[in-house]
Amino acid sequence: MLFISRFARLGYLTAIMAILADQFTKWWILEKVMQPPRVITFNEYFNIVLTWNNGISFGFFNNENKINALVISLIATAIIIFLIRLLSKIETKEPAIGLGLIVGGAIGNVIDRSIHGAVMDFLDVHINVYHWPAFNIADSCITVGAIILVIDSLFSRRQN
Repeated sequence: MLFISRFARLGYLTAIMAILADQFTKWWILEKVMQPPRVITFNEYFNIVLTWNNGISFGFFNNENKINALVISLIATAIIIFLIRLLSKIETKEPAIGLGLIVGGAIGNVIDRSIHGAVMDFLDVHINVYHWPAFNIADSCITVGAIILVIDSLFSRRQN
């Protein structure tokens, strides 16, 4: 019988919640908010926009090459499989949540590439004319998950 630890279950649940949050917000922005596409200004530091990223983080390799979606999705899928296997062996709460967020965010962006051929980004943070690259909930989950893993590795008091 296959035994899944409670921490692995927590990580899987976190991944599922991240995927659902990411895909729901992308659907909502695309189908409801951005009809027609425009820039929605909330304040001097934050806008909602609709952009498509054919590349990877920060727009690297963001060009019209159609093979990007396939290659990036294959690489991301290999990483996701590795992280899921790692998650199945997790024995503490914080790394389970961190890995779950990373896995969920990565799957959310792979879903975009599969459906649209690019990742939809819509959160635009800026100061004056200096804009951080637009991002989405999946990107935020990946970032927060990585931060959780780093903090946990630096400050946990577990014995090895």
